[in-house]
Amino acid sequence: MSDLKSSSPIGVFDSGMGGLTVLSELVSALPGEDFVYLGDTARVPYGSRSPGTILRYSREVSQYLLQFDIKLLVIACNTVSAHAESILREELPCPVIGVIHPGARAVASHSRTGRVGVIGTRSTIKSGAYEREIRKLNSELSIFSRACPLLVPVVEEGWMDKKLTGQILQEYLSEMVREDVDSLVLGCTHYPLLKKAIKDQYPDLRLIDSSVETARSVQQMLQERDLLHANAESKSDAAEPGSANSDAHVRPGSESGSKKAGANDWSPATVERGSVRILLTDITDHIESLERLFFRHPFQSLEEIQIDEMG
Repeated sequence: MSDLKSSSPIGVFDSGMGGLTVLSELVSALPGEDFVYLGDTARVPYGSRSPGTILRYSREVSQYLLQFDIKLLVIACNTVSAHAESILREELPCPVIGVIHPGARAVASHSRTGRVGVIGTRSTIKSGAYEREIRKLNSELSIFSRACPLLVPVVEEGWMDKKLTGQILQEYLSEMVREDVDSLVLGCTHYPLLKKAIKDQYPDLRLIDSSVETARSVQQMLQERDLLHANAESKSDAAEPGSANSDAHVRPGSESGSKKAGANDWSPATVERGSVRILLTDITDHIESLERLFFRHPFQSLEEIQIDEMG
């Protein structure tokens, strides 16, 4: 990893669009950095796949992103973090950060009652990845986990403020609250969009947003490895992860738009620092509406790549 360059972009990938919540927090925390996001929307969801298939897809996406000379890979997907992060960390020539350990570290160090909750998709909860990470950090905690399969479609429909959503949240969370859980890990990248709805019902429940915690971990790793871009703002000047700042640096005259992407398009001469590229393996009208839902910053382009270009 000695050949990593601070001027290189940060690669971010997810099986779909939810990982854009992670990218939003990364751009807020590190507005001077370049980012390339790849969402494998043609093969979403990964959660219904076997562990072997998840690993194969993850390797293909990672190898594609390596063509951009990335200095760090962020796995903005709980399913991939649970099933492939440790293997990718061993195989790839750059550092790898997933979303599970940062969230687990935050909840393990902040619970007052010693009773914490984790919600996620069926695949993430079944993997037990959060429980293992939390117990490594604090074996004394009592952990209550719940799969919440209805929350992803609720978010993608934009129903965060609907009465039905409150009823679904109550069904999923009321038992945890009765168990005196004081901190809850949002173990899916869609769930940050439900923070207000959860707080409206359970104002005393401390919410651990893995997207925010992952951005903090990335910022810390870049500083420790001296990989912050020279034009990046200092930690004291950059927006704190989780803030509402949406002032990403946009190349003058650039506009968002769909086009075919190629890895060789990336070069310091053609893309200014602070740029954000979003690559997807399938783009539909629904996908473009999800992008507006999950990502709150300007970006250079929404681009499509073909599956046969990967691997």
